Amino acid sequence: MNPVLDDLLHRLRLGPGVLVRVGATEGSVPREAGTWMAVWPDALTGTIGGGQLEFQAVREARAWLDGGGPIDGVRRYPLGPSLGQCCGGVVFLRFRRIDAADAAALRDELGAHLKPVALFGGGHVGAALARLLATLPFAVRWIDSREGVFPPAVPAQVETEHSEPVQSAVNSLAPGSRVLIMSFSHAEDLDIVIACLQRLRQRGDLPYVGLIGSKTKWATFRHRLEARGFSQAELARITCPIGVPGIGGKEPEVIAVAVAAQLLQSIDSD
Repeated sequence: MNPVLDDLLHRLRLGPGVLVRVGATEGSVPREAGTWMAVWPDALTGTIGGGQLEFQAVREARAWLDGGGPIDGVRRYPLGPSLGQCCGGVVFLRFRRIDAADAAALRDELGAHLKPVALFGGGHVGAALARLLATLPFAVRWIDSREGVFPPAVPAQVETEHSEPVQSAVNSLAPGSRVLIMSFSHAEDLDIVIACLQRLRQRGDLPYVGLIGSKTKWATFRHRLEARGFSQAELARITCPIGVPGIGGKEPEVIAVAVAAQLLQSIDSD
């Protein structure tokens, strides 16, 4: 299944649609400002929360696509008895006609709210994570030191990068990046962790640094990092093992779900 942004870009090549975006809200509402969906004559991409609000917005957008009047504009929807929704708040929806000429601008615009993630490692777990994170509110920079490890096509929210040495990519990560470290070797993992700790010491702008591995692996790494002069407070910034507790499976897809859930928790704590 294509991620939402990929689906939008694909459908734009087939014909025009209407972008419906939550512009503002008051009180209790299904989704927050910035949430969007694209309405096509015979399909939807994304969701603004479902229910009667979405049904009415889709109906109006398709009427406009059929020539029912101007498309661009903002409409106010009270979520009370008139819409049959018990939220009780108010949603302001912005309608905008879009077509193939808008593709590049929409990719940047709709991707601007995504949280940056740096994923080091193109192995099985890394691949499962890249696929999953592309369906969530993350922009993924997927990095490996080896040539030819990435699939030929990746979702729009994923950018692949060859970096040798791999840890050199840490310095250019976007501020606020969440970092996941799972390279093909412990030596590379250690180099990436050191680069992240050095960046945290200098700039402090990596809110989450996670290292795949066991408690035993982290004990070994901790000893080596202490020998390099990193303090206990600095080492406490590294999460290892990674993933929400209580999920015991070791399949790549299971690990990916546990790690993605932990990343979502880290966003909620911002």
